[in-house]
Amino acid sequence: MDLLGQDFRAVDVGERLRELRQERNMSMRSLARASGLSTNALSMIERARTSPSVSTLVKIAAALGVPITAFFRLEPPKRDIVFRKADTRSRVTVPRGSLEGLGGEEFVGGVEPLLLTLEPGANSGQSQMLHSGHEFVLCLSGQLEYSVESQRFLLEAGDSLLFAAQLEHRWRNASKGTTRAVIVLSGFERGESPSEYHVTAANVSHETDNPID
Repeated sequence: MDLLGQDFRAVDVGERLRELRQERNMSMRSLARASGLSTNALSMIERARTSPSVSTLVKIAAALGVPITAFFRLEPPKRDIVFRKADTRSRVTVPRGSLEGLGGEEFVGGVEPLLLTLEPGANSGQSQMLHSGHEFVLCLSGQLEYSVESQRFLLEAGDSLLFAAQLEHRWRNASKGTTRAVIVLSGFERGESPSEYHVTAANVSHETDNPID
């Protein structure tokens, strides 16, 4: 599986867990207390004796203070100019949809454009997302409903939305057909990859089977 250019199969999740834990000077026991998991379960993951579920990684990520995809992140080299052919886009699947990278994962600046494709019923999950920076959305086809704090916006082809991304938000396909939209994330903090929050929210929703309201 590809997470916006990153090959999950090339990453040892157990080794990444050990690195993240040691970077934060956390013992196995303290991580177990913070995550609510047993030290034996964590040890098994670190030694690659078992593969953790998404919900387990969410607990560990929260205890470590990192997004879930930090376990899979391999930083690509950054460039001043990024040209991306349509058939070479990085792509990650979410339940009933996908997010495709449009070059931001390799760009030196703080901007990350994405192509969102959603089948009917697809959504970003029950939990709200928030991250640093700004979020711009342009609906290309279908209908995309965005909930930002207490407001809801229904975007149809040609409609756009711009908001401060630290406001709680989520999205869903509000039509009976496929919806496509361009999302541009910008102005986020150095070292942050806000697209990870969108990917994580949708996949955790699928894992826990909690639909959007």
